[in-house]
Amino acid sequence: MRLRPTLDSLVMLDATTLADAIRGRQVSCVEVMTAYLDHIEKLNPRVNAIVALQDRAALLAQSETRDRQLARGELPGPLHGFPLAVKDLMPVKGIRMTMGSPILRDFIPDADAIMVERLRTAGAIFIGKTNTAEFGLGSHTYNPVYGVTRNAYDQSRSAGGSSGGAAVALALRMLPIADGSDHGGSLRNPAGWNNVFGFRTSYGLVPTNTTDEWLPSMSVVGPMARNVPDLALLLSVQAGYDARVPLSMPGDGGVFQRRLETDLKGKRIAWSGDFRGYLPFEPGVLEVCTSALKVFESMGCSVEEAQPEYSIDAVWRAWLKLRAWQAGAALLAHYNDPAKRALLKPEAVFEVESGLKLTAFDISAASAVRTEWYQALRRFFERYDYFIVPTAQLFPFDVNLHWPQEIAGMKMHSYHEWMKCVLPITMSGCPALAAPAGFSERGLPMGIQIVAPNHSELACLQLAYAYDTATSWSARRLPGLLG
Repeated sequence: MRLRPTLDSLVMLDATTLADAIRGRQVSCVEVMTAYLDHIEKLNPRVNAIVALQDRAALLAQSETRDRQLARGELPGPLHGFPLAVKDLMPVKGIRMTMGSPILRDFIPDADAIMVERLRTAGAIFIGKTNTAEFGLGSHTYNPVYGVTRNAYDQSRSAGGSSGGAAVALALRMLPIADGSDHGGSLRNPAGWNNVFGFRTSYGLVPTNTTDEWLPSMSVVGPMARNVPDLALLLSVQAGYDARVPLSMPGDGGVFQRRLETDLKGKRIAWSGDFRGYLPFEPGVLEVCTSALKVFESMGCSVEEAQPEYSIDAVWRAWLKLRAWQAGAALLAHYNDPAKRALLKPEAVFEVESGLKLTAFDISAASAVRTEWYQALRRFFERYDYFIVPTAQLFPFDVNLHWPQEIAGMKMHSYHEWMKCVLPITMSGCPALAAPAGFSERGLPMGIQIVAPNHSELACLQLAYAYDTATSWSARRLPGLLG
């Protein structure tokens, strides 16, 4: 029996189920594309998650081509016929890439990024882009080109960022899966604030094009999804060595398609809490997160509050220098052009000017602190199997704010200080899988980060899979816009 192309049977399907239905010819790629485009037309004006949406007729023509391939018996890739939108920091050939900046308002790439190449080879059809913060700066998705993206659960609130468009599109079933990138929580915070999953991967697992392949940014690319098998499906396509990226990891992503079920009894989990009083949290955040910890205990894991023996404040201050160097270097050419500088938002100017004050020795010293922190966390993982940390220090804030000025009465001095809870994990280089933790009394989502030792992505997926099976937050608590 063929599946009917309705919201319930198509856009509500998990990605792995949808892939099986397409491969088994229970549903056509044209029907899938039509259902998604109709759904986007209905909901996207309410949230502004998907931008640069492509022509419907052209997308349906590509879907017809995918159907003809299936009819000829050609072996489809794992994403055959999937409508996908790539984060607007990543080039897709022929589709406008603005990075949220008026400087790049009319830029159309003539080549795909490495990750996009892999999605295309796997059979994806690119329907547009997902909205992002300007140049990916800040964990709130808004920019002067496309405007603000609104939270899937409360349109008066922020979607998080900078992968906010991807997270909202997933939560509202406008995409089956999505990509994201993360430096200061850009995969993790929007996932937590929209009740979906986001995976910050280890360095080199997902190769990306950069101008400097030898001193890479702390930013990484990873998958987003509504459940863990879907997350693993996309990661299996994204991951793997590429000779153009000399520090990329050998092997391919097939390992992530292995059985995710495993015995977790006796696993030792450390819970960060508020890092011994160092971080302020909005009332209710830690309570939602600690309620999620009970699920791990029910699976036979032991949970205790602990943190590595190292100054988190020293990590924060070192991160500020490395961030200014890396983010500022990427923006320096725009800054040096007076006409373009006038179009940069204040946070972009802040990063460049902070970077200009640094010496090479300042950067080297900050990198040494990062190394010491990694070693402290490596020793920590000799006692614990996982480290659980909140994805944010407050619930989604007013969508009209640029960034929170204070948390629990403590003043925030920069546009990224309110995201301090994710930055130590960024500095460690360890994989961090953001999973839904639950909701506040006002119905606002919050998430937890499942952190494991360097290059232990499969371990993250296994714990998250068991947790997702036990909670089913993304499937059980749907956004009100879905009716």
